[in-house]
Amino acid sequence: MLVAVLALAGCGYSLAGRGSFLPPSIKTIGVPMFGNSTPVFEIEQRVTEKVRSELIGRGRYKVLPDSTGVDGLLTGEITSITIAPASFTDERQASRYAVLMSARIEFKEVATGKVLWTNPSMQFREEYEVTTGVTAVDPNAFFGQNANAVERLATNFARSAVSAILEAF
Repeated sequence: MLVAVLALAGCGYSLAGRGSFLPPSIKTIGVPMFGNSTPVFEIEQRVTEKVRSELIGRGRYKVLPDSTGVDGLLTGEITSITIAPASFTDERQASRYAVLMSARIEFKEVATGKVLWTNPSMQFREEYEVTTGVTAVDPNAFFGQNANAVERLATNFARSAVSAILEAF
C-alpha cells in the first residue's frame, strides 16, 4: 500500500487549474490587446480583459498589458465568430443559438524567443437561450441584445485558453 501511495505522489498529478508547466524564469506575463478580425465590436477588449483576469487569478504571475519588460508574452487574435440556431420551438423559431469563436493564440518566452504554446485555430463553442425578439444570426445584433452572452463567452474562453497554456494541454 505504501508503495502505491509513493508512486502516485511522484507521477505529476496536480489539481486542475492550479498547475503550471511554464519555466520558473517566467514571473511577469505580458498580454497586449488581442486583435479582432471579426465584425463584432470590441469583443477583443472583453476577451483580453478576461484572459488577464484569469492569469491574475492563478496568483503566480504579474500580468501587464505590455509586450516589453516581461518574461512571457501571450498574444492573440480573434479570427472569427459565427452564430447559428441550435434548437427550435414547435413554431420553428430558434430557441437556442450556438456561438463559435475561433482565435489564434501564442505564448512565448521573451528571453529566448521560444514558443512555449500555440494554437493557430483555438475554437470555443457556447450555447445561449434566446431572449424575446432575437432572430438574427448577425453577431453584432446577437451580442447587442444579449449583453451577458459576450461576458460568458469571454470568461469561458479565457478560462479554457489559460488552462491550456499553464497546464500544457
